[in-house]
Amino acid sequence: MQIVTLGIDLAKNVFQLHGVDRTGKVVLTKRLRRAHLLRTVAQLPPCLIGVEACPGAHYWAREFAKFGHDVRLMGAQFVAPYRKGNKNDGNDAEAICEAVARPSMRFVPVKSVEQQDLQMLQRIRENVIQNRTALINQIRGLLAERGIVIAKGIARARNELPLILENGENELSDLARSLLATLREELQHIDAHLALIDRRIVHQFSSNEACARIAAISGVGVMTATAIVSSVGDARNFKNGRHLAAWLGLVPRQYASGDRSHMYGITRRGDKRLRSLLIHGARTVVHYAAKKNDRLSQWINRLRSKRGTNVAAVALANKFARWIWAILAKGGTYRSQTI
Repeated sequence: MQIVTLGIDLAKNVFQLHGVDRTGKVVLTKRLRRAHLLRTVAQLPPCLIGVEACPGAHYWAREFAKFGHDVRLMGAQFVAPYRKGNKNDGNDAEAICEAVARPSMRFVPVKSVEQQDLQMLQRIRENVIQNRTALINQIRGLLAERGIVIAKGIARARNELPLILENGENELSDLARSLLATLREELQHIDAHLALIDRRIVHQFSSNEACARIAAISGVGVMTATAIVSSVGDARNFKNGRHLAAWLGLVPRQYASGDRSHMYGITRRGDKRLRSLLIHGARTVVHYAAKKNDRLSQWINRLRSKRGTNVAAVALANKFARWIWAILAKGGTYRSQTI
């Protein structure tokens, strides 16, 4: 019988396949090494292939699609309920095969090479910023042990550290002064690396038409626009703007049973960094809305007076997500000062 649905449990070197025909009968169970996977999939007739969204999944999805297969990626949390028995490769592949055929299953869009390149830039930048923060905290801590206090903030550390190293009247020994000078050089190296990454992101932004249309929204800058394009890709994979907002975790968390329904704070699902970028951008718009009188600012001010600044910022971030979906999915440009 011909394979209609195939579930593949990905790993680093060993892959488990589980295929069924149109009636649901198992017609293939195979364990393959990495070198044999593509050759085996290429020999199969075009079918629906399910894969868990994990490291390497987007690469394999693009490769399988070259052979005419319909490849779908799924979050692991949506596959787990279909697993029978203990967790092993065979049961995982069977669960993936079962889950991918569900009409109501939620799928992860397959990223292109360009999207992954842009996402790589974003992730490297985030890691560099974390390393810079850790380094500055270490410098502040070491100086505090010698009775020298630097105020919080990266700019303060950059400006005050050279003065501290040049001051011969403080409690620093020659060894401590030498070690702190080395840390200062490391900080300068990190700043140069971060500046290079920022220039590359700006270059990617300027050459991407979708990023430019998104960045027309007040509160959505270069970093947010490039992060959205790299993560969302084709917005038409989402039914509407609310689905994109829910994917980002910007909708209320619901608990309902019988005739009782409770709404709580946002779900916080999805990409944490992308959600934070939207909320921080919205917080800036909320801050300046107090001095404006356009329709959007009036709506923000009314909501802020009733529910507070944080709720207003999250609600505006939700609107950002809906606007972004409309721009990416339907085309066109952002019309300012509309709700």
